[in-house]
Amino acid sequence: MFKWLAILLTVIEVAALIAVAYYVSGPLALSLSSIVCLTIGLAVLWHIRSNSVSYRIKRISPEDITSYEGGSGSDPASPAPEDISRSIVERASQIQSVLFTQTPSQITIEMCAIGYRACVNDMITLSHLINEELPLANLRRRLTLRRARRRATEALAGAREALPPGALRATHQEQQ
Repeated sequence: MFKWLAILLTVIEVAALIAVAYYVSGPLALSLSSIVCLTIGLAVLWHIRSNSVSYRIKRISPEDITSYEGGSGSDPASPAPEDISRSIVERASQIQSVLFTQTPSQITIEMCAIGYRACVNDMITLSHLINEELPLANLRRRLTLRRARRRATEALAGAREALPPGALRATHQEQQ
């Protein structure tokens, strides 16, 4: 709305300036030309200010926050297979580093086993997403998906090797 108002005001000023220049010659028309530049400059400054983060934060209300549906308004976007793979690799490397760098306690081993189970669940999700996407993907995308699956599988295998024998059996709390 503001953009159209600024354009309309500039067109009116230019038309008035042309009319004044046609009927009145001399320094008056030249001095009035600075008004058009001033209007355009103020419009640009207002546009910059109204698009700043601090200005937009001041204008947000609780109703705007609660009514926000996010993005396109449809289903929340499912994460990309590359993001899931990266998450699996990061968690698996953390499990390996914790178990190799220190003498782990029983609690640490159980926490790593829980993390490993979460990685396995994400690996299942990753496999489903890749299997859905592979038939329709081009060659480059297929290579990317297969590389993501391979990286996640290798990281998961490394984390499994780092876990002590019997760590994935039912934990103390699950046995009760």
